[in-house]
Amino acid sequence: MKFKAFLKGYGFSLVLFLSILVGSCVGMVLKDRADVLKPFGDVFLNLLFTAVIPLVFFSIASAIAGMNDVRRLGKIVGCMMGIFILTGMFASIVMIIVVKLFPLTQFSYFTLPSPEQIQHYSLGEQIVKALTVTDFVDILSKKNMLALIIFSSLIGLATLYAGVAGKSFAQFLLSGNAVMGKVIKLIMYYAPVGLGAYFAYLVGVFGPQLMGVYVQVATLYYPVAFLYFVIFLSLYVFWAGGSKVVKNFWKNVFPASLTALGTGSSVATIPVNLDAAQKNGVPKDIREVIIPIGATIHMEGSCLAAIVKISLLFGIFQMDFAGPSVLLTAIGISLLAGTVMSGIPGGGFIGELLIVTMYGFPIEALPIIAMVGTIVDPPATMVNAVGDNAASMMVARMLGGKNWSEKAI
Repeated sequence: MKFKAFLKGYGFSLVLFLSILVGSCVGMVLKDRADVLKPFGDVFLNLLFTAVIPLVFFSIASAIAGMNDVRRLGKIVGCMMGIFILTGMFASIVMIIVVKLFPLTQFSYFTLPSPEQIQHYSLGEQIVKALTVTDFVDILSKKNMLALIIFSSLIGLATLYAGVAGKSFAQFLLSGNAVMGKVIKLIMYYAPVGLGAYFAYLVGVFGPQLMGVYVQVATLYYPVAFLYFVIFLSLYVFWAGGSKVVKNFWKNVFPASLTALGTGSSVATIPVNLDAAQKNGVPKDIREVIIPIGATIHMEGSCLAAIVKISLLFGIFQMDFAGPSVLLTAIGISLLAGTVMSGIPGGGFIGELLIVTMYGFPIEALPIIAMVGTIVDPPATMVNAVGDNAASMMVARMLGGKNWSEKAI
């Protein structure tokens, strides 16, 4: 009976883990030839990305339309933003301590190929592009997630304010949310094949590029990211609900962790993340607001990465990464890159451009840290995505008290 219970709780997670392990081994054997397996992984990603747009729309719009109290929505969003900023600051400070204890060594100057043509926007243009689109069809794209979230929230609010006249539409949103949940469940049956193939491709094709300076970066970042993932997320969840909730959290977020690690996309992880939050007992209105929004503007792993990028450039250009102004600026930039810029189309690259321009580095520094972003992306995405789940539990604690999990059960 215990074995059956174990399989019921962890069976799918074990299948995913074994598929990734097999895929990684295949990638090491085939090396560059593993590129032929990429289409199998792309099918999985494309299915997820296709389904995630209607899923985000229905989940956010139905959650808001189903609320009885608009003030609760305001409390959810307020608590969410406070937690996003605080956890981003903690992540930045942790990585600053690490790079001070284990500094990236001084490097001789080297060059990399110039980045592709960059389209520069003013701050006002960036805000407009982040919050809105010029045509309705453009909102049906994963590239405009923040605009989709805002539009979905407006639809939900309008349905709520419509009162009796909006009841049937609210029911449609609720039904659409249920249907999309089943669609995601069907897609996840293909996950072992898709993730295994994608890991084979990643290990086989990009493994040899992890050398020299990037080996140092990976050696520093990967252990810290995994330790932050385990220790700090456990602490956040422990504060949210105690040791029993922590145990339940790690039992349920394993599929989301592997999906984030394999796909490198917080957006692609939204479906399994929502499922994990539901199993963790997070109230429906909280999880269906925070998980999709967090996938766009909550990036603890990106905050960790931003500090590494800044520290690396200081090492390359033989500058001292010290002093209150330098370190406080680093924390501010990491928060912008991980919490604000991430909501802007191409936000990761804009965040890297911000690092270069704020400290006055030459433009040649841009491709150096752009490559760093590629190398650290898998664990960073895992911290980002699962951090959203922990944040939703913290909001549940703030709004429902320390016994919120017992009420949920």
